[in-house]
Amino acid sequence: MGLGGCIILIAVGAILTFATDWHMQGVNLDLVGVILMIVGLIGVTTFSGIARRRRVVVPPTAPTVVEEPHGRRDGYSDGYGV
Repeated sequence: MGLGGCIILIAVGAILTFATDWHMQGVNLDLVGVILMIVGLIGVTTFSGIARRRRVVVPPTAPTVVEEPHGRRDGYSDGYGV
């Protein structure tokens, strides 16, 4: 479940708890809404913890410079002047 699913759980739980006045026999909708909000909050904190671990910043390394040995460069010794 991603971050969007957790936010949806929180929203549905809040709607069931605070915005409805339905009465179902054997089901307490206020308690169901609170449970959904708690599960959504647990999901958001878990998702945030996992996302924070993925975004580890690695410092850049210094570029490696390879220097060629200093030799005779007269145009004929490297094979191009043949």
